[in-house]
Amino acid sequence: MAKLVFDIETSALPLEQFDEAQQEYLFRECGKIADEAARATRRAEIQRLFSLWPLTAQVVCVAMLNADTSRGQVLFTATDYEDEADDAGPVEFVACMDEAELLTAFWDVAKHYETIVTFNGRGFDVPFIYLRSALLSVPISRKDWLGYRFQTDPHCDLAEQLTFYGVSGREGAARRFNLDFYCKAFGIESPKSHGVSGNDVGALMAEGRYRDIAEYCLRDVKATVLLYQIWNERLAGIK
Repeated sequence: MAKLVFDIETSALPLEQFDEAQQEYLFRECGKIADEAARATRRAEIQRLFSLWPLTAQVVCVAMLNADTSRGQVLFTATDYEDEADDAGPVEFVACMDEAELLTAFWDVAKHYETIVTFNGRGFDVPFIYLRSALLSVPISRKDWLGYRFQTDPHCDLAEQLTFYGVSGREGAARRFNLDFYCKAFGIESPKSHGVSGNDVGALMAEGRYRDIAEYCLRDVKATVLLYQIWNERLAGIK
C-alpha cells in the first residue's frame, strides 16, 4: 500500500490584508490590557500566531516523500518564480507561482496514495491544507484524512501514535514531545540541526530564501519517514 509522508510550512499573511473589523477581532483582547508595554507585547505574540491559522496564513511549502522509495517532490512558492523544476536526484524541487498552484499540484500527487503519514498532521497540516484549499477554490482530491481517529489507515499521525492517542495527558508517561525531541531520542538527525526551524519561515520568506524553506521542510519529512519506520517496526499494533 503506497504511503505518502508529507509536511507543510506556513507563513503569516500581511496584516494590511485584513480590514479594520478583522484586525479589531484579532487583537480584541489587547484592548483590555491597561499597560502599554504589556499590550504591545501581547499584540506581537498574537501576530506571531498568525502563521498557525489558515485564515491568517498561507501554505508556502509542501514536502512529500514515498515512505518506501524515499522519492518525492518539494513544492514551494517563490516571488522570483521560474517555470522549471530541479529534479536532480530522487527528490524534485518545484517552484510555484502562488499558493493555489502549489495546492493544486499537491492534491494531484495525493490522489495516487492510499495512506498518508504525518507528524501532528491531524492537528495541524491536514485541517490547514483543507481550509486553505477551500478558501482558494482548489479541488481537494482526498477528503478522508480526518476520519476515525483511532486507526492508522488512511492517516497515520505519529504524534497520535507515539502518545498512544494521548492516553496519559499532558504530563504522563506518554506525554507529547515535538518532532525534534523524538528524533534525538530515537537517534535520528533532527531537522533543526542545520540551524533552521519553523519559527524562521516568515523571516526566510521576507529575505527571499525560498529554497532554504524547501530544504528545511524536506528535512522534516525525511525525519518523519525514519521515525515512521521505527514506529512501524517496534510499536505498531500496540492497543
